[in-house]
Amino acid sequence: MSVSPPPLKRRRLGDNETKPTTLPMNCPDKDHLRVYSWNVNGIQPFIQKSITSFFQPKKPSSKQPKTATASLRDFLRRHSWPTILCLQEVKINPNDEATKSAVRQAVRSTTEDEPDYEAHFCLPTDPHNARGFGRKVYGVCTIVRKSFVAKYQPTVRTVDWDLEGRIQIVETVEPKLSIWNIYAVNGTDNPYKDSRTGAVVGTRHDRKLAVHKYMLDEAKSLEAQGFSVILAGDLNISRCHLDGHPNLRTSPQQHVINRADFNKKIFDADEGLKAIDTYRHIHGDEKGYTYYPRGRKFGSSCDRVDLIICSRSWEEKIVDAGVCATEKERGPSDHVPLFATFNFEQDDLATASKT
Repeated sequence: MSVSPPPLKRRRLGDNETKPTTLPMNCPDKDHLRVYSWNVNGIQPFIQKSITSFFQPKKPSSKQPKTATASLRDFLRRHSWPTILCLQEVKINPNDEATKSAVRQAVRSTTEDEPDYEAHFCLPTDPHNARGFGRKVYGVCTIVRKSFVAKYQPTVRTVDWDLEGRIQIVETVEPKLSIWNIYAVNGTDNPYKDSRTGAVVGTRHDRKLAVHKYMLDEAKSLEAQGFSVILAGDLNISRCHLDGHPNLRTSPQQHVINRADFNKKIFDADEGLKAIDTYRHIHGDEKGYTYYPRGRKFGSSCDRVDLIICSRSWEEKIVDAGVCATEKERGPSDHVPLFATFNFEQDDLATASKT
C-alpha cells in the first residue's frame, strides 16, 4: 500500500517539509484554520494547577527557560492559539457540572491581548455501555476560539447513533464546513449491548464496524449537501505498516478486518468517502506516531492511531500537518497531539460551496 504523494507533490513540498514536525508553520489566523487533536486520557491533570511534573524538568535550574505546565490554557498558548482543539477520552461523568465548569474556566482568557475560547462537551449517556468507573469513561470536549465563533456562528451537535460520548460536530453554514471530534470505538471481544434494552447484540469489534458505516453515511450525506468534512481524533486504527512500530498490530485477526474496513469506508475511491489523510498528504511515507504507551521507553513501541482527515475537495487547502511527538507534549497522557492547518479564506470557500 503506497501512501506517498505523487512526485510533483514531493518536489513542491521540499525536503524539509517531508519530515514530521513538532510545531506547525506560522500561518496568519485570518486566512487559516488550524485544528489540533489530542487524546488526553483524562482531563483532571489539566484543570489542577498544582500538577506540573509531567512538563517540568526533573532538576530545574535558573539557566533553563520557563517550561510548560499541565494546563489547557498553557497548551493553547504554546501552540499559538489554534482555532479548534479536539480533546478525546476526557473521562467526565455527564452529571459533573463542576468539572465541566472548571474546563471552561481553564480555557478562558484572563488578559485582553490573548484569544478567548469556549468549551463544548459530548459525554456518555448510554445506560448499558458506559457505566464503568463511575461513568468517567470516554467523552470528548471541543474547544473553539471565540473569534471563530463570532465570525462564522457555528452550531455544535452530536449524532443520534452515538450515546457513548464519542462524536461531536462543529458546523458552519457559510462556508459549509463540518468538523468532527472523534473518539472511535476500540475493537475488543467484550460484549456490546443494545442501548435501549441492554441485550447483548455483538462485540465491541462489531460495534466498531457499525460506527465506520455510520460515519461514512453521515459524512457522505453532508458532502451531498455541499459541506466539506474534517474528521479529527483518536480513530483507534493504524492504517498500514508505516503506522506501527516496531510492527503493525495484526493479532487477533479482527484487527486486520477492522483496519481494512476503515480504509475502505473512509479512503476508498469507489465505495468510500475518498478522504485525505492530512499527515500522509504532507509527509508521504515518513513515519510519525501518536500513541506512546506509558511504562515503556518513549518511542520503543508506538502507533499512529490519531488522524486528521478531510474531504477530497479540501486537498489543495491543506497547508501543514504533523504530530507533536515528544515526551513533553505527551504530558500525563499516553498520546501526543497532532495538528492540521487549512487555507480558510472565506470568500473562496463561500464560492466553492455554491458550485
